Amino acid sequence: MTEQEVRVCGLLLQEMFGAVVERVGTHLLRGSQQTLRAIAAETGTPLHLVKKAVCVLVQQGMCVFSSVGPPRGGVQYAVSVDAVMRRLRFPRYIYTAKALYGDAGELLVEELLQHGHMTMSRAVRTVADRLTSSMEAGRCVELSEVAAAFSRLVETHFLQRCPSVDETITDAPGPGSAPTLTDCPAQRYTLPRVSFTGAGKRRRSSEDREGETRPKRARLDTPDIEDAEDAGVYWQVNFERFHHHFRDQAIVGAVASKLDQTSSEIVRTMLRMSEVMSPPGAACTQPLSANEIFRALPPGYSISRPVLDQYLSLLVDDPMEFVGRSGDSGGGMFVINLHRALASLARAALESIVQERFGSRSARIFRLLLRKRHLEQKQVEDFAMIPAKEAKEMLYTLLSHNLVQLQEIPKTPDHAPSRTFFLYTVNLLPTARMLLQHCYKTVANLIERRLFETKENKRLLEKSQRVEAILASLQATGAETAQLAEVEDMVTAPERQQLDALRHHVNKLVSVPLRASASVSSCPSLHANVFVSVCPCAHLCVSLSVSVPLFLQVSVLCLSLSLCLTVPLSPGWTPVRTR
Repeated sequence: MTEQEVRVCGLLLQEMFGAVVERVGTHLLRGSQQTLRAIAAETGTPLHLVKKAVCVLVQQGMCVFSSVGPPRGGVQYAVSVDAVMRRLRFPRYIYTAKALYGDAGELLVEELLQHGHMTMSRAVRTVADRLTSSMEAGRCVELSEVAAAFSRLVETHFLQRCPSVDETITDAPGPGSAPTLTDCPAQRYTLPRVSFTGAGKRRRSSEDREGETRPKRARLDTPDIEDAEDAGVYWQVNFERFHHHFRDQAIVGAVASKLDQTSSEIVRTMLRMSEVMSPPGAACTQPLSANEIFRALPPGYSISRPVLDQYLSLLVDDPMEFVGRSGDSGGGMFVINLHRALASLARAALESIVQERFGSRSARIFRLLLRKRHLEQKQVEDFAMIPAKEAKEMLYTLLSHNLVQLQEIPKTPDHAPSRTFFLYTVNLLPTARMLLQHCYKTVANLIERRLFETKENKRLLEKSQRVEAILASLQATGAETAQLAEVEDMVTAPERQQLDALRHHVNKLVSVPLRASASVSSCPSLHANVFVSVCPCAHLCVSLSVSVPLFLQVSVLCLSLSLCLTVPLSPGWTPVRTR
């Protein structure tokens, strides 16, 4: 846990849940597991507010709890930094659900992300009501349609059941002990038997509610959503499945850039066939025969079997080694080497950062050290075909930025410089970790700048919102054009220009952290010479599963650093260029 990670997590918690949750969350991130009373004593927060803050964190899946041993007793709480960081990628999760399953899938994922976990019946009814409210009068959405989208999300493992309380424990938990949660893999993706009939209800506007008196007591014949057939069965978003989807997109994009679209479609077919069968931490996918791949190809790609065999041979012989051969039965057994593919993408990401910040010649030296592992300065000059003076300057520049390390190998125990080999090398793990911290610092700077811009122009924003509300009410009542123009003139021309500039800057400050965390689908300003484009690597920014080796996670994250530092912002401020 680094200070930059805690800083980003604190800003996210403060923006989304308030100062109390931010204080409690950052305290738990900096320390170890603690009880409620210890948190209240060390943070100076009243106990009832600490309970509410921890309740919010547990509801959102960012806090875990466990019972303390018999001598002391009680419940200890801890906050996961990965769970907090995932909130930066919420827009990408929602966009992916919309692209795969339409508006119903988008709203289902959005509701589950907003509430943390929900029952199937409540989520389906809420989304049906929202879709019906957005439609024209007289149209509605059937509950069965939304339930079908929910079922598809579960079948493809984008949604999963939450762990339930273990009812087999006979001893009732005491007042100071935590319940035991169990996660049954066999029932993780099993849908409850719930019948959905009817359609979504349209929300009434405030004008429709005027003149109506609220009942003093709730009607007894109103059905309660929590008393449905699936009461107690809660669902949550399977973030690991989304991360695997982003990983597959990156691999397919890399193959398309290096080879052609048909090769990428073959790789996409192989990933789609094994996306649910492969375990989360597998180094490669399940073996698939050429016959199975041929039958699973999309109808649009009408290629013959001999052509498919040629493409598979081309993928196996390619230096990237994304596809490997594991047997000869069924026309040949093939697998996708996931970890090897991610390693290639991570390496391309590091090379692209060096090229963007220090030029193509420095990238040539960096790439040479990655391939040769250890080289002396004279060897670097000869292999890279760069003059000695320029090579020395570039090596020292990379060394000063900790992108290249210098290793001493003495011939004698006295470490005399004349009898010592000085070898330059690249250590991927510390280099990627350093750039990862730069990335976190850049994201935190952008969030703080956006909050500062919003606070400084708070009065102007509130005035604009009031004018827009008045205009909306006048348009609803059928006001005249002159009256509407008079209300619009309440915001002067200089204020309107200031508003446009503010919105432009805020939109940039909002979009850049999203691109840095959830990654971008295309980034034309960054190129890597291993592939035609480094765009496929960008999908993996802050999106790799924890089951992937650490150096792969931190290496691909580094793409966002050069992206954030090259985005033009307001004239009076630029992001801090860290070293």
